[in-house]
Amino acid sequence: MLSIGEFSEMCHLSPQALRFYHAKELLVPAEVDERTGYRGYAFDQVEQAVLIAALRGAGMSVDLVRRALDEPDAALDLLRRHEEEVRRRRRAQDEAISDAHRLFGARPEVRRRHVPATTVASKQVPGPAATWDRYDWAEVEAATAETVRHVVEAVEPCGAVVAGAPWLTWAIETPEQKRRGLTSEGPHWLVKVPVEVGGAEFAALPDDVEVQPFAAREELSILMPGRNSMAKFGTALSRLVSHPLEDAYVDLSCLRHVLHDDGVETAVAIRELDDEDDLPTT
Repeated sequence: MLSIGEFSEMCHLSPQALRFYHAKELLVPAEVDERTGYRGYAFDQVEQAVLIAALRGAGMSVDLVRRALDEPDAALDLLRRHEEEVRRRRRAQDEAISDAHRLFGARPEVRRRHVPATTVASKQVPGPAATWDRYDWAEVEAATAETVRHVVEAVEPCGAVVAGAPWLTWAIETPEQKRRGLTSEGPHWLVKVPVEVGGAEFAALPDDVEVQPFAAREELSILMPGRNSMAKFGTALSRLVSHPLEDAYVDLSCLRHVLHDDGVETAVAIRELDDEDDLPTT
């Protein structure tokens, strides 16, 4: 029988860790002296201790380690799923570190620009469902990428050529879109893909893809690095709305999220105070 100190040295687990695993019933000593409370471990417990140490070192929770020990046939699958989750978290951390470097290196600034007229191919982005206190931008990003792919695959056989970065805009172009946009199901967004049409023929275009004109306009925009989030969206809106304009204001109904490789550029149309004409659709 090995004392807790001897077992600790053999397995490279601290006595504190062994006591913790005992309390969690992951590694119960072979015997416990009722009078002194001293723990004793058997040699055949070393293998289990090594396995526990490896799984805990890999970042698995106590509950997940317990499942792996209780269900040995499922242990490898549990480890694979844990590995996928660890890699996902690492990617998210890497992206956050890159965002922080970019934010420290150059604070995002609002700029004014003229956007020329163009033609866009438009399609609704399905879902995702949202609540007032939660909006999953990762789901929006995945659904947007799939919608952009669908639009490009629809217009290119018709002879159109993609002519710039796609963007998201509010789904408020029809009464039905406005009505559903106020619900959690949506759709809340439309994808717009700028295209050069030339002699393109759109007779065979799917019903859910529409080719539209996009009129020239003045805009304020700000590029936030990395993936979008509610915090970044709120920051962008705050900076745009508070940007000083003379005899003009920003029209949030004409908002665009322009999708770049290194971030999302939020842009809003500028409306002159004496402009009585309706602005073009986004």
